[in-house]
Amino acid sequence: MAGLIPQNFIDDLISRSDIVEVINARVPLKRKGKEYTACCPFHNEKTPSFTVSESKQFYYCFGCHAKGNVIGFLMDYEHLSYVDAIESLAADQHLDVPHEEDSRSHQQRQEKQPLYDILKQASELFQKQLKTSQRAIDYLKKRGLSGEIARQFKIGYAPDSWDFLVSRLGKSKDHLQALQKTGLVVINDNNKTYDRFRDRIIFPITDQRGRIVGFGGRILDQGEPKYLNSPENAVFHKGYELYGLYETKQALRKIDRIIVVEGYMDVVALAQHGINYAVASLGTATTTEQIQKTFRTTHEIIFCYDGDNAGKKAAWRALENTLSVIRDGMVAKFLFLPEKEDPDTMVRKEGKDAFEQRIKNATTLSEFLFENLKAESDISTKEGKALLASKANKLIQKMHNSVFKDLLIEELSSLVGLSQQHLESRISSADEATRPAAKTVKPVRGQQVQNNKTRIAIALLLQNPSLASQHKVPVSFQDAFTRGLPLLYELQKTIESNTEISSAALLERFRDSEHEKALNLLSMLQTPETENTDNIIEVYKDLIERLHFDDRDEYFNYKINNNEPLTAEEQKEYLELCTK
Repeated sequence: MAGLIPQNFIDDLISRSDIVEVINARVPLKRKGKEYTACCPFHNEKTPSFTVSESKQFYYCFGCHAKGNVIGFLMDYEHLSYVDAIESLAADQHLDVPHEEDSRSHQQRQEKQPLYDILKQASELFQKQLKTSQRAIDYLKKRGLSGEIARQFKIGYAPDSWDFLVSRLGKSKDHLQALQKTGLVVINDNNKTYDRFRDRIIFPITDQRGRIVGFGGRILDQGEPKYLNSPENAVFHKGYELYGLYETKQALRKIDRIIVVEGYMDVVALAQHGINYAVASLGTATTTEQIQKTFRTTHEIIFCYDGDNAGKKAAWRALENTLSVIRDGMVAKFLFLPEKEDPDTMVRKEGKDAFEQRIKNATTLSEFLFENLKAESDISTKEGKALLASKANKLIQKMHNSVFKDLLIEELSSLVGLSQQHLESRISSADEATRPAAKTVKPVRGQQVQNNKTRIAIALLLQNPSLASQHKVPVSFQDAFTRGLPLLYELQKTIESNTEISSAALLERFRDSEHEKALNLLSMLQTPETENTDNIIEVYKDLIERLHFDDRDEYFNYKINNNEPLTAEEQKEYLELCTK
């Protein structure tokens, strides 16, 4: 695990990222005055209440009260961790994320680095062995692969030896331990150590940073298992990684589509024929995490499977996982090959153009969905229509609010003969029954905002950080008598430490603090003071001066009413206040 990400990098990343652009790529926005609106992606609604402010770089939903900046949006929308959201934004900006080490992360990094090192060394050894094994070379040539493709994917060969890696990389206790932790070697019941991969073509699996995290091994002759994968370990999580994704990103600057296949050889065979946008799901059903990862790279996914029952079942699982991820602007299709054919054999038989024509003619998600549902139900009867509607409702319920979801409901309506409104009501009811209750927070818009000077001053500074250099908050606010003024002072000091900080970055500084909730609301506060930017400096200055006067006045009144003596300096200040 990497260390802490420097705060100045996060500030700069937020400033570089346009929240309108990021959200619009996932949720189509419409301009409305100074802001952008859409139906909220976090709850079902017909009338748009989701607002994105370009100037403030915030979003807020007046329906469910979802709110935040660009990082918060990615965390909520794509179910990312804080670090993953930053990594995703940084990748869009072609930036590497720096890390500062704390003691815990440093220890974790120290524990993982030997695993990355041993995996890299093993890969290099496998690649060298491929060059010396004519049998392995002949096998790849027979499969139509060139030396260039082998080098591109770092394909190697594990010799038919029980201790190839052990003898070369496991001489020290630490190295042997690293080999064991990565699963490159196995300890049997007799406590003897041997290589996991023997007499196999080796396909290195890389993460998004290009680090080798595991291997897939394909047997050269007959035998079982045909493919053997690295076991899960500290650096390799099979349900998250995609074979070939890193290579696709290296080969293409703009990735219009990605085809998801089942095997390593399918990926490299397609690349050999110029179709260099294929990835493999490592022999398992394509997971939600893998689909999310792919959609962060492209807007169109084509799932490619055999046309037999097993292929149809795998495709259906992919469809179910896609429904919970897909949004407007994303496209999912399904390509079914003739029985006993796979992308490797198919592209070698018919070439690039014919195979890409198959991709072009692939079945859309909606077609595949309803074709399967109709095949399972006799829609000539009311009972069959009810069965189809029930199955469809359960699937559509998984989806986020979108135009695509509405269109699926519309098609379902025509199939079963029920109104779209009726079906939407049933889906919405089922959805609400399983959805966590929204937090009961009063919306800012649509109600009379109290003329609270402190709240308005905080909102003004949060929405316009440059005010901090134009009129400073008094030092006395640090320990002020009036609630909220210490927070105003903290905002001032935060801005002073980074004079170029944006509103969104400023808000980010208070994530997970006791003030986060209040600041999120104030970031979208709309009052005559916040909306009138013509004399904003004068308004802010006047507010600060009045807040200072009121705070000191309240403080002195408190001491006087409680018979607490004033110091000589306080007496002087009090007399000055009384004359104002």
